[in-house]
Amino acid sequence: MENSVPDAFRLDGQVALVTGGASGIGAATCRELARAGAQVLIADLNLTAATSLAEQLPGAKALSMDVTDAASITTALGQVSKLDILVNNAGIGLVGDITRTSEEDFSRVMRVNVHSVFLVTQTAFPLLLASRGSIINIGSVAGSVGVKQRFAYCASKGAVQAMTRQIAVDYPKELRINCIAPGTVQTPFVEGYLDKYHAHEKEKVRAELVARQPIGRLGTPEDIASLIRYLCSREAEFINGAVIPIDGGWTAA
Repeated sequence: MENSVPDAFRLDGQVALVTGGASGIGAATCRELARAGAQVLIADLNLTAATSLAEQLPGAKALSMDVTDAASITTALGQVSKLDILVNNAGIGLVGDITRTSEEDFSRVMRVNVHSVFLVTQTAFPLLLASRGSIINIGSVAGSVGVKQRFAYCASKGAVQAMTRQIAVDYPKELRINCIAPGTVQTPFVEGYLDKYHAHEKEKVRAELVARQPIGRLGTPEDIASLIRYLCSREAEFINGAVIPIDGGWTAA
């Protein structure tokens, strides 16, 4: 007898937009959502990289988008007539405690990590309401626990968690919104941090980053992408307003 059970976590016929989609967690997410059957819109400042990735994925399209600029977001989303999934992934980091964080740097982190989530989500909201869609915000363990020398970053990721919960309360039946809080993930983002701040001791600091996760390794972009796929799927429709850690046990301690 032929097995009639459908494949789990399929996203056939759905359109997904991923910000910062051309590298790291964003690129892995685009690949995973495409594998699940979604048409992926890869939104990134780096249009060349986004276009290169789009050419590898069936039905994918690259969109030039500066997530800090309302006009850029409006222009990009003006090309989109249907949207079922929004992944707010674009973000930056900053090292420094409160005494070593300039006002300019603090503002920049909040603009890229917080203001952008507001702008992109607000602009995409009519499309998401029309489709009863799903929003995934990429937060961080830094929004749940204090991380040394990450004052601005912790502040920004705490705000992402708060926005997630608030929208879920205002629109509990109209759409779903959840936040994923990764631990340290092996991405160009992390490599850039090591190059900038620890060029003379990269392997020592990398070992320290690994040690923060009790499981004994860094996360992979694919680890995060798998959870994003699940949260967007029909099987996850009872999950709403949640902040879900995916951190190798870091915040369990």
